[in-house]
Amino acid sequence: MKILDHLEEWLIATLMGAATLVVFLAVVHRYLSGLAIPGVQDYLISLNTSWAQELCIFMFIWMAKFGAAYGARTGIHIGVDVLVNRMNARWRGRFIVFSLLAGAVFTGVIGTLGAYLIWHLSPDQTSEVLEIQMRFVYMCVPLGSGLMCFRFLQVMVNFIRTGDVPRHDVAHVEGLDDEINAARIGDKP
Repeated sequence: MKILDHLEEWLIATLMGAATLVVFLAVVHRYLSGLAIPGVQDYLISLNTSWAQELCIFMFIWMAKFGAAYGARTGIHIGVDVLVNRMNARWRGRFIVFSLLAGAVFTGVIGTLGAYLIWHLSPDQTSEVLEIQMRFVYMCVPLGSGLMCFRFLQVMVNFIRTGDVPRHDVAHVEGLDDEINAARIGDKP
């Protein structure tokens, strides 16, 4: 499971970094193309960066799908649990299991419909600027939704075993405790 966790986090971080870099380069290109520098301006205008916006849109779609799965795993995905938390323990547990199962069914259906869409999509359907097959863009729907379905089931099984659901603590910084402990050990003679 740790490999899948790291792969999920790596994919999100890589897409986020790549999208940031592409947007930065497109903005710098656009700015420098407006400067009246003989030779340089003509060269920059000849470079076509119209693909940058479409690529970033596609990367953000992929980030959103896999980010939602990450959110379900870590407890930062949106949830309305005000009423559920006020219930007695028995009913609270039932509602949590029901909601996690409903999330799994919903994302499983979306993933299945996404796979159906990709299977029946014409290979001639391509994106407007990049001209890549749209099935590669839409592939995030079955992959991301399937992963999110798995994450809902994973959280549900963990809740049934332990009674705990993942909670996001806004004050917690992952890895910081390790650094503090290492610093404390280093300070002691």
